[in-house]
Amino acid sequence: MTLIWPDVGHHPPPPGQSPTRPEPAPRDFRTRAEPPPEPSRPRMFRLPPDDREVLWLYLLTRAGLWVTAYCARWLFPAAPATREAGSVLAPFRQWDWYHYLHVARDGYFPDGAGPWLSHWDNREAFFPGFPLLLRAVHVVVPHWTAAGLLISFVAGGVVVVALARIARLHLPGADAGRRAVLFFLLSPCAIFLAAGYTEALFLALALPAWLAAQRRDWALAATLTALATAVRVSGLFLAAAIAVHFLLVARRHWRALPWLALHALPAALYSWYLHAHTGDWLAWKHAQERGWYRDFHAPWVAWSHTWAGAFGRTQTTGYAFMFQAELLALLAGLLLLALLLRRRRWSEATYIGLTLWALGTSYWYTSIPRATLLWWPLWITLAAWSLRRPGVKTVYLCLASPLSVIFALTFLTGRWAG
Repeated sequence: MTLIWPDVGHHPPPPGQSPTRPEPAPRDFRTRAEPPPEPSRPRMFRLPPDDREVLWLYLLTRAGLWVTAYCARWLFPAAPATREAGSVLAPFRQWDWYHYLHVARDGYFPDGAGPWLSHWDNREAFFPGFPLLLRAVHVVVPHWTAAGLLISFVAGGVVVVALARIARLHLPGADAGRRAVLFFLLSPCAIFLAAGYTEALFLALALPAWLAAQRRDWALAATLTALATAVRVSGLFLAAAIAVHFLLVARRHWRALPWLALHALPAALYSWYLHAHTGDWLAWKHAQERGWYRDFHAPWVAWSHTWAGAFGRTQTTGYAFMFQAELLALLAGLLLLALLLRRRRWSEATYIGLTLWALGTSYWYTSIPRATLLWWPLWITLAAWSLRRPGVKTVYLCLASPLSVIFALTFLTGRWAG
C-alpha cells in the first residue's frame, strides 16, 4: 500500500500568521529503497591520465622494436644462404647478454675458473644486481632470454612514468612529460631498453630515487640508490649527485645524513666478495681493463685513440662508424654538462660530470652512446627546448628516428652497437 500524505506545503497561511516551512514528508522505505552504492576501484590501481599516456607511448614503441627485430631475423640471417629464420628471441642474444646469462646460470667463478685462466671472459666486470634478478625470474619464466626481456620490459614501464614525473617537476604544462619520454624512447640507443641489458633496470631504480630525493624522502632515495648501485657502477655517480643535492637543500634534515652511507654498501659487498675469491679488492675494475681497455688515460689521449679508430682507417667500417658515434656522444655530454653548470644545477652536473670522466678516460671511448640513456637531464633539457621552440621536436624526430632504427638493426644483427 502506498501512503498518501496531505498537501500542506502549498496553501497560504491564515491571516496574521507568519509563513512556516513545512516539514518534509517522511519516506516510504517500503516502496522507495535506494540502490546500494557501487563499489569503487582501489586508488592504488589507478594511474593519472598523464602516466597512462606515456605508458601507451611506451607500448607503441615496444611494438615498433619487435617489428624491427622480426624483420632483422628474416633479412639479415647469420648464414646468408639459409632458408629458415632464427628464433624470434635470437636477435636479442647479443654481446653483453651472454655475460649476464653466464653469471646468472653458473655464477662468477664456476668450478674454480677465474681471471687466473687464459681466455677468461672477465664476467666479474658486471655487477650482480641484474644477474641475481634474472636468476629469480628464471624460476617462473624458464627461458633465459624471455626472462631477461621481461625484466627490461617491466622496468621500462617504470622508467617512462618516473621520467615524465621528473619532467613535470621542472617544466610547466602537461606536455612536458610526454615530450621527454618521446625523445627518450626514440633516442638512437633505445634498443638497449628492450634488450636483456642493465639500462632499463638501473633507470627503474635510479629515476624513482631521484624523485624521492627531490621530495626529500632520504630513506627511500638511499634505498633505491643502493639497489641501483648493485646493478651498475653508475649508481655511485647517482649517489654523489644525491649527496650534493642533500647538502644544498637539507638544512633541517641532518638526521637523515647516515642514510647516505647506504649508497656504497652494494659496491663494498661486491668488492669483498671478489676479494674473497680472487684476493683483489678491485677485481671488477681490473676485469674491465683486461676486457674493454678501461684503464686510465688522459682525456686528450683517449680522444686521440678514438679519433684514430673513427677516421684513421685502423678499423673496419662498422667499428669506425661506432667510434664516430662515441665522439659525437661525448660532445653532446660536454654540451649538456656546460649547460647544467651555467644553470647552477650542481647535483645533475655532478652526475653527468662523473659519468663523462669515467667513460672519457679509457684507452678509447666505449659505450658512451648507450650511456646517454642514463642521462635524464638530457631528455628534460630537450623537452624544455622544444617547448620554447616547437621546431626542435620536428628536427629531433626526423634525425633521431632513422638513427634509432640503424642502431637497433646493428645490435639485432650481431654487430657492435656501443
